[in-house]
Amino acid sequence: MYDAAFDAHHHTAPHPSSETRASSDAHPSIDRRTVPFSARGPLSEAVLSRLTTPALPELCGLAETALDRCDDILADDDVQLSLFLLHASAYGSLDGLDPDREWDAELVAVRRTLETAFEAALRAQVEPTEAPEPKADAVARTLFALVEADNSPSLARYVARKATAEQVRETLIQRSIYTLREADPHSWAIPRLTGAPKAALVEIQADEYGGGRPDRVHAEIFARALRAAGLDDTYGAYVDRVPAITLASLNMMSMFGLNRRLVGAIVGHLAAYEMTSSIPCRMYAEGLRRLGFGDEIAEYFDEHVEADAVHEQIAARDLAGGLAQQHPELLPDILFGAAACLAVDGRSGAHVLDAWQRGESSLRAEVRS
Repeated sequence: MYDAAFDAHHHTAPHPSSETRASSDAHPSIDRRTVPFSARGPLSEAVLSRLTTPALPELCGLAETALDRCDDILADDDVQLSLFLLHASAYGSLDGLDPDREWDAELVAVRRTLETAFEAALRAQVEPTEAPEPKADAVARTLFALVEADNSPSLARYVARKATAEQVRETLIQRSIYTLREADPHSWAIPRLTGAPKAALVEIQADEYGGGRPDRVHAEIFARALRAAGLDDTYGAYVDRVPAITLASLNMMSMFGLNRRLVGAIVGHLAAYEMTSSIPCRMYAEGLRRLGFGDEIAEYFDEHVEADAVHEQIAARDLAGGLAQQHPELLPDILFGAAACLAVDGRSGAHVLDAWQRGESSLRAEVRS
């Protein structure tokens, strides 16, 4: 098990210590071919073991202990990796996770404990937005104003003008955690909507999933970009390399999508996500071509320049605005989800830029067994 040496390391170093690796290797039945990453603390070690091995390690109290020692839940490796694993079990996104454990009572209890703390932290950090009249056009205007007022540093602009080829590959690695499962977190909302908002979401998601053409599924286009850049397109291949804030961005989407009571938040998140995609994707494509990367890599970003310019209008008015008009009680959560998207993704981008400006990698150091 982890000792005090790990606890000290957990908050100061960018990658797992030898104690961490030795502890995660204590479970030899974990198949590293299908779960190609390591635990980051006592909680994620127990969750990973319970999801991948016949053993049933004791989880009682581990989530509470992890939260007690956590100064910043969005940056806590143990908590965010644990949430990532628990959500991955629901998606079926990692072959090495035992599907029979998806509804394991102890794992569900851990997920609820972590999500309660995570949601509370997000609500505490996000500035409340004054709610407009619950009419589609008024809600759309408010969302566009919220996005316009966001002053987070632009990672896309840096990639367009200054990034090196290696930094572009880092960007692709960081994005792989969500983009190889693109659109999936928001699709949880489909059965929870009715009428016009449901039709709007299905219209957006149909494009995300290729409009019936497997080769045009956005996650597959991104997988081709990874391969063309010499990177691994296996889902989960880079989990060891990305920091907690990258996992937190996906975990936030998954939490909003998986919890029916947060349907307003996942709708607001999608609206903000689509509204901040088209122009940045154009900048990413410019940066790739500036560095001599071919069209097979830039294609993913080219696809989103036009598609998301359309999607943002549908998401803001027909989806978010339509849902607020249909269910005014959901408007505060719609605005919260949009603001949380901007805040967390802004912090994730700032992490990458801060590292690069220090002349460092934005990734965690490689874990070697």
